[in-house]
Amino acid sequence: MERIICLAIGYIFGLFQTSYIYGKIKHVDIREYGSGNAGTTNAMRVLGKKAGIITYFGDCFKAMFAGLLIWYIYRYHLGKPSDYVLMLRIYGGLGVILGHNFPFYMGFKGGKGIAASSGVIFGLGDLKIIALSWVIFLSVTFISKYVSLGSLVFMACFLVEFICFNEFGILGFKNNTHITGSERIEVYILVVVIVALAFIKHSANIKRLIAGNERKIGQKKEEV
Repeated sequence: MERIICLAIGYIFGLFQTSYIYGKIKHVDIREYGSGNAGTTNAMRVLGKKAGIITYFGDCFKAMFAGLLIWYIYRYHLGKPSDYVLMLRIYGGLGVILGHNFPFYMGFKGGKGIAASSGVIFGLGDLKIIALSWVIFLSVTFISKYVSLGSLVFMACFLVEFICFNEFGILGFKNNTHITGSERIEVYILVVVIVALAFIKHSANIKRLIAGNERKIGQKKEEV
């Protein structure tokens, strides 16, 4: 039941669609322009850099706030073990991504979940993962000029980092969280699902990357 509750908490937070709300304030339905995606990259292309920055932090923070609420309820208030609460926070993170990607009030047409996923990752509080994630994303994006490629490598590396750090017992802010037993496999499955969702939502981008016609940073639409 606690897992379902955390999924629901996350989904509710995920329904806060920053780009859609920002676009409505500007009298624009972000889903009708650009790629039609209600996410950071499309918001930046359609509404400008300010909109992109606001969208990213809005979508990132909603995932972090969902995790913080779950931590407050189950760790601080109910005193559950830290490894168990970490698992519940990942359930909540998955819920946020599902709410962001598939918001019911938008006909289940939302974003691709990268900003929300980064909020889940940063909310775990592991400084090693946070630092590596930023370095990997910025490096790949800068070198390739493809935001989509940087995002996908970022997510794939997170999966590897999470599993490796937990296996070596160095997961967490102070390296004191080690998920073991049946919950270990359960958490790994959750992380795999989160990463898989990113790849599924980027399926069109992957096809364009393979074909060599994915839009690069700063490239005008007419050049694609």
